[in-house]
Amino acid sequence: MSVIVQFAMFPTDKGASVSLYVSRILGMIRREGFIHQLTPMATIVETETLGEALEMINKAYRLLEPDCGRVYLSANFDIKKSPMGRMEQKVKSVEEKIKNSGVV
Repeated sequence: MSVIVQFAMFPTDKGASVSLYVSRILGMIRREGFIHQLTPMATIVETETLGEALEMINKAYRLLEPDCGRVYLSANFDIKKSPMGRMEQKVKSVEEKIKNSGVV
């Protein structure tokens, strides 16, 4: 199984810049060894099960909870009964189609 989750999580009570708090979450994702991609608006992570994805989000929240009074979370899931590696495969598929179309 492959679960791709795109999520954004950050405190809303810490001012305009929340990169310090996002870096806590990204550090945990990297320590856990998840396949991931950081984007300007969210983080995308691929896990083997929905439970693993939900636990990763719960761990992320627990990193912020001790010193953040309010936390924003938005998440989208793509759950498919297929092998891991879909994050990379999906991007390659689009890039190949662009290349083969002669558009770029």
